Amino acid sequence: MMFTNYLKIAWRNMLRNKANTIINFTGLATGLTCVILIVIYIKHELSFDRFLPGSNRIYQVNLDANFGGQALVGGYSPPTVGPAIHTEFPEIETYTRIYRMGNEVVKKEAGAQTRYFNEPGILAVDSNFLQVFRFAMKEGNAASCLQKPGSVVISQSTAQKYFGNEPAMGKLLSFDEYNQPFVVTGIVKNVPTQSTIQFDMLIPTSSCPPVKRFSWSWVWCNMSTYVVLKDKALANADATVAHLDSQFPAMVKKLAVKAFARIGQPFDEFIRKGGKWDFHLQPLQNIHLHSAGISMPFNNLGSITHVYTFGIVALFIIILACVNFMNLSTARAIKRAREVGIRKVLGSERKALIRQFLAEAMLYSSIAGVIAILLSLACLPAFNHLAQKNISILVLVSPSILGLVLALIVFTGLLAGSYPAFYLTSFNPIVVLKGESSLPREGGGRFLRNGLVTFQFAVSVILVICTLVVYKQLEYTREKDMGLHKDNVVIINNLEKITGSHEAFRNQLATVNGVKAVSISTGLPSGGAFTDFFVPETNASETIAKDLALSSYMTDEYLVNTLQLQLIQGRNFSKEFNDSASVIINETTAKQIGWKNPVGQYMRYPGGHDEKYKVIGVVKDFNTESLHAMVTPFALFHHNSQIYHENTSYAILSVSDNNMQTLLQQLQQQWKGFIQDTPFDYSFLDKNFEALYRADAQMGAVFGLFTILALIIACLGLFGLSVYTTESRTKEIGIRKVLGASEQRLVILLSKDFIKPVLLATIIAFPVAWWAMDKWLLDFAYRIPLKWWFFVVSGAAALGIALATVSSQTLKAALTKPIKNLKAE
Repeated sequence: MMFTNYLKIAWRNMLRNKANTIINFTGLATGLTCVILIVIYIKHELSFDRFLPGSNRIYQVNLDANFGGQALVGGYSPPTVGPAIHTEFPEIETYTRIYRMGNEVVKKEAGAQTRYFNEPGILAVDSNFLQVFRFAMKEGNAASCLQKPGSVVISQSTAQKYFGNEPAMGKLLSFDEYNQPFVVTGIVKNVPTQSTIQFDMLIPTSSCPPVKRFSWSWVWCNMSTYVVLKDKALANADATVAHLDSQFPAMVKKLAVKAFARIGQPFDEFIRKGGKWDFHLQPLQNIHLHSAGISMPFNNLGSITHVYTFGIVALFIIILACVNFMNLSTARAIKRAREVGIRKVLGSERKALIRQFLAEAMLYSSIAGVIAILLSLACLPAFNHLAQKNISILVLVSPSILGLVLALIVFTGLLAGSYPAFYLTSFNPIVVLKGESSLPREGGGRFLRNGLVTFQFAVSVILVICTLVVYKQLEYTREKDMGLHKDNVVIINNLEKITGSHEAFRNQLATVNGVKAVSISTGLPSGGAFTDFFVPETNASETIAKDLALSSYMTDEYLVNTLQLQLIQGRNFSKEFNDSASVIINETTAKQIGWKNPVGQYMRYPGGHDEKYKVIGVVKDFNTESLHAMVTPFALFHHNSQIYHENTSYAILSVSDNNMQTLLQQLQQQWKGFIQDTPFDYSFLDKNFEALYRADAQMGAVFGLFTILALIIACLGLFGLSVYTTESRTKEIGIRKVLGASEQRLVILLSKDFIKPVLLATIIAFPVAWWAMDKWLLDFAYRIPLKWWFFVVSGAAALGIALATVSSQTLKAALTKPIKNLKAE
């Protein structure tokens, strides 16, 4: 009964003070909406791979290597490491492996009609893959569906794409590189977006020639290997994993010697020269968020740093909203002091009054919580688009989220109502009932309000600076000179599918109107490259590296001009020379080897037949990866060298930007003239590079949104304070005007009390923002400097917003006629 009375009083106070109510509801609802959206984002990120039964027992085997002076930690492993770990260590129950097939053309025959599809999501997996990764099966048996060569398991959406509503089990699909068709033996329910491993089709490794060809190798690291710990080993998983990691070097030394000798690299000599070839286990559940510094084959990875960052932002935002409520409540203390005094005189205990004010705060928080849930439901599609996520709207009504919202409502109500409750109930009723003028206007309450305003704007300025730095760094990644031309560069994929002459196809492309230059290459910037050991020629007069890890493409004499690479020494490939034993290197290669005059020097390739390649040119360093990574040793070999075998080939075209759609149609016609059974597939080089920063761009967009909302919340509170401050000083303003104070002087007088805490906030925010952004920028090998104007502009913006927020009230008070002000009290 008493609680109902508290709620009635609270409701009446809300209706009596509509402006205050609107400000409180807006601030609290906005803050709670932000927190709810951030929490479901964090929940989504933390849920990766945990839906799989037994996922806590699955570990990925990561390569930890150093070759040619280049350290590498990657989620790749050779085909031999899985069987070896399973055989050597009784803690391991089983293993399974994945080989990514790249882009395949799949043919489906339906009577007289034949349809072709580009399929980039095909994995070759061991027969027990679906027993280790227990994805839900729609049809088929997980234990047997991949046992036989020529089997294929497809996802539910893939089955719909190929067969519509017809039964897919037992149907045939043909892959362009295989003579025999594949039989559909299983259908997996669509892979959840919270799975690190994504696929559309699975075929057994027994049907995959590259895996069989390199089954002996300890250095062909093109597979991903996963091991499953036994239940007993899981009891103390960390200790088990640490023990296994410590035993892996001995395993490699014991089993990998013959494989290293087979590629002309004696293992003992490799280790003696400073090389390292080791493996470590990484929990499957940690891959999505804890893979910083690890080269991974997945394109859907997140960052634990982003999760922590948004968690802190959520905490700050809800505190900002609570600070608004506290500030406005204490500012209205004078208005409610008489109510408190009368209640105390009539016998109300302080405890009862505290409960009343807490009930009022809880009512605000509860209504704001309902509004926040509705806003979250409305905003989730836009938030998904902004964050590039696919979070279901059902998540918002799940028990865990509703429970969290309830906890947030209670937390917010208690936090927002605690100080006003204790502050307002501390008034002496005798002093209060003597009149408002008897209440102190300065002191602790005002000091606390200024402190809370300072906190609000310090947080807001930090967020503004961080958002500005993220934006400028992303702008830098788009505008930095990468050492190559990437604008208006079209990439045509799948040239390896052309059975005829690639040179003839290149010549045909060069005749298309709008094409400036064309090159054929086995790799392209922003994509992968072949990497292996090379041994530089020894020169007695120079101290040079004994070997190095060299990434490279096989290409033609047109690539340098097509990408506008800058040749700084020597010559380009040319039809006038036999360049089958020639190589063009970048500056970093020459520096790392130690060559002062690299042109004319030789390097040997032990991984082939120990062939020697002569350096004929040096190009200026160019970025083949994102700016997160430094430029590494890189080389160009001519197609005629056939130095290694690559399954990929691309046409790289520099084109004019006029009539792009018509140009693409003409390119497609040329493609169809050479190959009918492979769909035309293209991309743009600049867009490929932009995709490398997708996670950073998502963070920047989401961070920017919450920065704006945090500023809005802070400004709402400042606006509310300015309203009550000008109301409480109405008589003072009237007297000052009678005594000759100008409107300008009054505006300055009223505004400075708000500007001081904002100025202090900027001083506090600058070092904190500098520290945070300096840490974030360390993740980029090439980054912008933290310029002074980032901080000045952000501080000035916060100050300007604060002035604009309070100016309407201060100006209104200053322009009011003094007689009206004096009558007001």
